[in-house]
Amino acid sequence: MSNQENAEYAPEHTPRLAWAQHAPEVYKAMVRLDGAARKGLDARLFELVKIRASQLNHCAYCLDMHTKDALAAGESIARIVQLSAWEESKHFYTEQELAAIELTEAVTVLTDSFVPDEVYERAAKHFDEVQLTQLIASIIVINSWNRFAVTTRMVPGHYTPGQHG
Repeated sequence: MSNQENAEYAPEHTPRLAWAQHAPEVYKAMVRLDGAARKGLDARLFELVKIRASQLNHCAYCLDMHTKDALAAGESIARIVQLSAWEESKHFYTEQELAAIELTEAVTVLTDSFVPDEVYERAAKHFDEVQLTQLIASIIVINSWNRFAVTTRMVPGHYTPGQHG
């Protein structure tokens, strides 16, 4: 046995607050908003956006969930792995996906500046106005989910694809 096989993993942290239980109407509204935002968007693109925002927001719970959902939707492990370094591995993605990923970053790190015109215009070239609106809504929704999960310390590792759908 190697040292890694004998290694003990760090203990799982406990959540701070079961927010969905304490605010079920807020949770249900978030689920409805999430469902509305995804309409008309490719499932794999939708999951790439969710994974990238969750990487930027350091949301382990959402990374666990959306990586599993992406794999269940047919996404490749290589594209998921490369997503954190997408600028150096653009050849893994379509131009439309790159535009969506870039827009995801601009909206997610909004406090750093603003959404640059060229980023928005690049996305607008690859999505019609309805799709672009749905994409923006999806980015905003995952950022909201990330903030709930990170703040309440939701525990990653227990999600099964389709569990919440």
